[in-house]
Amino acid sequence: MLDIKLIRENPKEIKERLLAKEADFNADIDRILELDLLRRELISQSDNSKAEQKRVSKRIPTMKKAGEDTSAVMAQMKTLSDSIKELDERLREVEAEYNTLMLGLYNMPDVDLKPGGKENNEPIRYFGEPPTFDYEPKNHVDLCTDLGLIDYQRGAKLSGNGFWVYKGLGARLEWALLNYFIDSHLKNGFELIFPPLLLGYEAGITSGQFPKFEQDVYWLENGEESQKKFLLPTAETALVSLHRNEILNESELPKKYIAYTPCFRREAGSYRADERGMIRGHQFNKVEMVQYTCPEESDAAFEELVARAEALVKGLGFHYRTVKLAAGDCSAAMARTYDIEIYIPSMNGYKEVSSVSNARDYQARRGMVRYRREDTGKLAFVHTLNGSGLATSRILPALVEQNQQKDGSVVIPEVLRKYMGGIEIIEPRD
Repeated sequence: MLDIKLIRENPKEIKERLLAKEADFNADIDRILELDLLRRELISQSDNSKAEQKRVSKRIPTMKKAGEDTSAVMAQMKTLSDSIKELDERLREVEAEYNTLMLGLYNMPDVDLKPGGKENNEPIRYFGEPPTFDYEPKNHVDLCTDLGLIDYQRGAKLSGNGFWVYKGLGARLEWALLNYFIDSHLKNGFELIFPPLLLGYEAGITSGQFPKFEQDVYWLENGEESQKKFLLPTAETALVSLHRNEILNESELPKKYIAYTPCFRREAGSYRADERGMIRGHQFNKVEMVQYTCPEESDAAFEELVARAEALVKGLGFHYRTVKLAAGDCSAAMARTYDIEIYIPSMNGYKEVSSVSNARDYQARRGMVRYRREDTGKLAFVHTLNGSGLATSRILPALVEQNQQKDGSVVIPEVLRKYMGGIEIIEPRD
């Protein structure tokens, strides 16, 4: 959520920065300012009427004791009571519209981001070189099928398109990747969390996914609206709500969490022809990094998360690039995002395996996550940051394609071998 004080003081700047995100909120911001003024007027009127009601009510016992007629005062009390009810009802209506519009505003992009969409994304560094082959390489779908790593047909039989089954060495390879990610994060001071996979509506509000994108998740209902839960789309949604409605001490910051979870996504539209297999699915595994920081440490925390994600990909020996996203390609809740994109030979291009983002205080305002400054004792909102560290559903395709050999075997990256019982090569089946 954006700070209403900033909206009051700089509506033109906020409109312009949101337009850089290809989001026209001009009319909404104008209406928010109208509602904010009306809300404050109604609060003032209601407070004044309640103060008058309290003052008048104090006269009644004294008048009764003195035998005076209280009918006029009682009539005044009735008028005040009716007025207060009308003011409070009007205030509830105004605040409901105000809160809906405020929750619908996107986060402002950082000022150094290029405006526009993904056509303005900027690769800022590369690692390694794309692999070359002196034979006709296979794509990951054929490799995983031929080597018995993934069963796509039975995944579709169980759950439909966009699902798959890990089997044998494929399941062990998936588990090896997750262990490699988690061990690396633990060595760098992150705390491991296993959150619930079913979340309440407030978690979606805090993360910034709701109300606008609430149809992008899978909902579970048991007949009562208040008991509705949704399947976690990413562990970020849970982790940024971990301290919702809490006041932290500055000495507790930064808080550095990782969580391993399966992630569940509803994907709108049809898949492109090159997005077969595991490239885009409804369920995938991911290790997520989240940090809570004080504002002045926010930029350094962002660079740390980017470096952590890059180190994991680099450790696997992959060719990748890091891309600074344009404002319009950043998600609604984020002020800044870098994608780490890994090269997949069969697609002759790059696919994102980690998005590292800084929400600034946007999520903290929505979830009322604050901390007490040591120097002043005053409360301030934390900054929240997140990054995939990493998602496996594109790592594994890149792994088998970049590490394939002419005979159809796949070399296991050295960092994974200890989790694979020392296996170095996955050999073709007889």
